[in-house]
Amino acid sequence: MKTSRNTNRQKNRKTKIFPRYMQEKLAITVLVVTLALFALVMVLYDLMTNKKDDFNQIVLSQQEYDSRTIPFRRGDILDRNGTYLATSEKVYNLILDPKQIMSDSNAYLEASVNALVDCFGYDRTEMMNLINEKKDKYYIRYAKQLTYDQKENFENYKEEKREEFKKAGDGKGIRGIWFEDEYKRIYPYNSVGCNVIGFARDDGMDGSGGIEQYYNSTLMGTNGREYGYLNDDSNLERVIKPASNGNTVVSTIDTNVQKIVEKYITEWEQEVGSKRVGVIVMDPNNGEVLAMANDKTFDLNNPRQLRPEYTDDVVKQLGIQEAIDDYHRKNKDAEPLTEANVYAHYSNDEIMSFGKQVAWNQTWRNFCISDGFEPGSTAKIFTVAAGLEEGSITGNETYTCNGKLEIGGWPISCVNRYGHGDLTVEQGLMKSCNVVMMHIAQKVGKQKFYKYQQQFGFGSKTGIDLPGEADNKTLMYNAETADPASLATNAFGQNFNCSMIQMAAAYCSVINGGSYYEPHVVKQILNEQGSIVKKMDPVLVRETVSESTTKFINEALYKTVNAQGGTGSAAKVEGYTIAGKTGTAEKVGRDKKNYVVSFCGYAPADNPQVLVYVVVDEPHVEEQAHSTYASKIFQKIMTEILPYLNIFPDTDITPSLPEGGQAELPSEEGISSSTEGSTEEGTEESTEVGTLENGETIPPEALDPSEEAVIGPSEEEGYGLPGALPGQTNPARIPTTASSSTEASETETKEE
Repeated sequence: MKTSRNTNRQKNRKTKIFPRYMQEKLAITVLVVTLALFALVMVLYDLMTNKKDDFNQIVLSQQEYDSRTIPFRRGDILDRNGTYLATSEKVYNLILDPKQIMSDSNAYLEASVNALVDCFGYDRTEMMNLINEKKDKYYIRYAKQLTYDQKENFENYKEEKREEFKKAGDGKGIRGIWFEDEYKRIYPYNSVGCNVIGFARDDGMDGSGGIEQYYNSTLMGTNGREYGYLNDDSNLERVIKPASNGNTVVSTIDTNVQKIVEKYITEWEQEVGSKRVGVIVMDPNNGEVLAMANDKTFDLNNPRQLRPEYTDDVVKQLGIQEAIDDYHRKNKDAEPLTEANVYAHYSNDEIMSFGKQVAWNQTWRNFCISDGFEPGSTAKIFTVAAGLEEGSITGNETYTCNGKLEIGGWPISCVNRYGHGDLTVEQGLMKSCNVVMMHIAQKVGKQKFYKYQQQFGFGSKTGIDLPGEADNKTLMYNAETADPASLATNAFGQNFNCSMIQMAAAYCSVINGGSYYEPHVVKQILNEQGSIVKKMDPVLVRETVSESTTKFINEALYKTVNAQGGTGSAAKVEGYTIAGKTGTAEKVGRDKKNYVVSFCGYAPADNPQVLVYVVVDEPHVEEQAHSTYASKIFQKIMTEILPYLNIFPDTDITPSLPEGGQAELPSEEGISSSTEGSTEEGTEESTEVGTLENGETIPPEALDPSEEAVIGPSEEEGYGLPGALPGQTNPARIPTTASSSTEASETETKEE
């Protein structure tokens, strides 16, 4: 009986432990947990079935040794004959994976470090410290641009050690060392064509200067990608999206012509030298540039190596001036910063950094397209062409040159201040007579004269496919701003600015029948398979002159070189019909007697196939006004490139150069006693010193070198040209007396 009662009490107690309301809560909890688990299963199922690959790729892409970028290969640059001017060579970056190495340091650390020391000569202690300090890192780019031989040497070493470790059976091995592909830009000819080619920056992703910059998007490709993912069996597989390489650019440059041009520029700099010298070689019938060079060459494989003239003192001085300019750009309302207190605001390292950048920019700057200068008498053909085209002259006129012409109250001097006498228009070009040009400009009138300046491309960019071209627009007059004296001086190439490419392109249009072609340095674009993607056909911009004007100019310029009394005899190339025009321009700062001398010529005279334009800025001689300096450089270049270009001589050739193939520089030409101090080129008159054109002896009193041609009412007031160009300050005439002379800046145009 007692037992029965105890059993009932136990049952009652059990019932009290799990009352009904608790059972309901428990059931709800179980249901919620079950639903949550079911939802989680569904999410996991969806991830495993529909998004498995995506999430595997995301996870694996975070492991940089399983997911990597495949770099594209930058496109090549070729010359017109297929010679490589720029190419890309595969190199390798050394990648370390300390995490993998330290996953079993006893097995992998020593062996891996030994491999790095033995194959690459790295410091053992440094490598040990690096791996230990970065033991949680998967990816360290330790060295860049290793060669294929270095990589292959390591792979062979690794294979040999693998066999040794396998035989030893100690579990050791080389781990966590691998290579990443990259490309290095190579320029096979170093400095040849440097200003035209340009260079790629360190990462190869961006071009600087020349074709490399202008056609950067064409040369660039698209990086590929290699990544791993798990297949249905959870095995790691790799997917490769290949890189898309850049296109190849075929330039118009002829490497051999470029080398010839640079050879004679170097020869000039070594024998005489000048502030600047530039040469352009063009095909006048389509605007193709065969060569373009100046005196500031640099190694494209090492473009930041400073040229010898940039010593530490020079760089520091450049840096100080740039620091001052930088300070005033940032603090426009601040007190003027002087050289004395510049170090209070800039450290020496900052100043040297400024100076280096200025030096690099000066070196990389393309003189042939970025700098302006007063062209001088080479521009006279455009005055004659405008007169012929407008019917202002017929070409049969005769003008009397008495040595000067009064324009707007100013007596403006001729090349020969004692006068050429009676000259035809053709003779005016041959003898480079300023008076003839001024007469023609008066007949043409301001409106039409400046219309033709625009027609010939002066004051606007040519559109050449190179970066940094200047238009010189602000350094030119127009019909509204020009006074009679400005029109007169513009007629013979003074008192306005142009660039070399502007002059060369304009010349080509006048001598080829009137077709102005856009100058260009690229012929076509090729894809990776060598197929033509784009062909750069010649772009005819406009017609400038008629065929009859071309014929007249070509005949006159042929006689300028070949006929007696012509100013360009130094440019003759035996056996060829050379035509061309000399130029000697007096630079701003007229009292300093600094000159730009030039020669623009071509061959054959009656059917031009190649044009060469040579400009020499301030020859390093006491009397700079020797246009023959430029003519001689032209003559040497033409002597070599004409046979190379398969332009055959018109007559038999006999040896004419002295032994060694080098003609001597002029010793007698220049500003003679009869022309010294004239507004234009004294060198361009071939009459012997001491006689006039008619053979009459110049009186002794006329040979006084202190007696100079002037533009003012008296000889003490100037040399005959404005003291500044349009757009510059101080347009007043330059006085001759030292006490009252004013300082004028050089007529260089900044890159726009």
